[in-house]
Amino acid sequence: MPPRLTLQPLILTEDDRRYLTQLTRSRTAQHTQVIRAQMLLAYCDGEPLQAISDRLHVARNAVRRCIGKALEYGLQQALADLPRPGRPRQITPEARAWIIGLACQKPTAVGWAPEFWSEALLARYVREHAVDAGHPSAQHVQQGTISKILSAHDLHPHRMSYYLQRRDPDFDQKMVQVLHVYEQVEFDLDAEGRPTVRLSYDEKPGIQALGNTAPDRAPRPDTPGQGTWQRDHEYVRHGTMSLLAGIDLATGELIGIVRPRHRSAEFVEFLQALDAKYPADVKIQVVLDNHSAHTSKETRAYLATVPNRFDFVFTPKHASWLNLIEMFFAKLSKQLLHGIRVQSREELAQRILAYLDWLNQDPVPFRWKWKPEDAKSMDAI
Repeated sequence: MPPRLTLQPLILTEDDRRYLTQLTRSRTAQHTQVIRAQMLLAYCDGEPLQAISDRLHVARNAVRRCIGKALEYGLQQALADLPRPGRPRQITPEARAWIIGLACQKPTAVGWAPEFWSEALLARYVREHAVDAGHPSAQHVQQGTISKILSAHDLHPHRMSYYLQRRDPDFDQKMVQVLHVYEQVEFDLDAEGRPTVRLSYDEKPGIQALGNTAPDRAPRPDTPGQGTWQRDHEYVRHGTMSLLAGIDLATGELIGIVRPRHRSAEFVEFLQALDAKYPADVKIQVVLDNHSAHTSKETRAYLATVPNRFDFVFTPKHASWLNLIEMFFAKLSKQLLHGIRVQSREELAQRILAYLDWLNQDPVPFRWKWKPEDAKSMDAI
């Protein structure tokens, strides 16, 4: 057996040494790279191969290969694995393209009953039809190979994500109208010189009134496993309630009613509350969505009894994000409704109204930063 050649000294620049030192201290680098960086630094400092092997608990040949690659190919090649030939691909590019094409259509398109492909189902179809389709190289394909082919092209035909088709032909016009309302909050008068208040309104239906079957247990300091509130898994359902709420865009004051339902009758009741709250000479402008109760026969009948009192500005369909009251609903869910337990629907209503009163002690006006002229860029989003 011929003797091994003696390795030449490894010369590192200051930048190389700094890079390797940082790599040895990294918590995110691959373990093999950290070990190889330690090998290179140790060898450069004159430590023998066997000593490096013993200290790092790696084979002497592994140390020698790492040093040899650094001497022959450079530092980065020593830290990484050299490309290996491996077994040549068995499936032709044409067969892969055919498989990708199958993944981009539903099984029903090729006469199979399932709605979506699973990797196993797609592999089975490929095996059964590869020869007839002119791709015999794929006739023995397995699920693992299908998974690799799909992953390489970021395909997940077994999953479903959702998008929203813009169906409102007046989307841009309605959006600009809503944004103009927000922009005019600082002005107290409308175009006719009439005092105007502006509100953002919506309903939050289906708030569950859940009750405990056993009392909550308070946290216990210095007691392992007892540092949080503890609650029995069982609960009882008392029904649901709906919150109808608006926020005064100028003052931040919240106005709301809580009722078992949210029909036209409840919406009219909310409008009556607004009518009673604001002076008779004030015009009430309300930003709201396209719920049927907002334009129902009962609602129109009430509006006819208070002519020119209300001005509704409707958000585009599927654009609840334009309605500022949604910010409050998110805050309500986080601070109050998440995990709330009550003994009745009436108690739930009291808790919600008490929360509104608490916020109204220090109201925070919401400000919309987006300008109407920004609507021109919506089609590019």
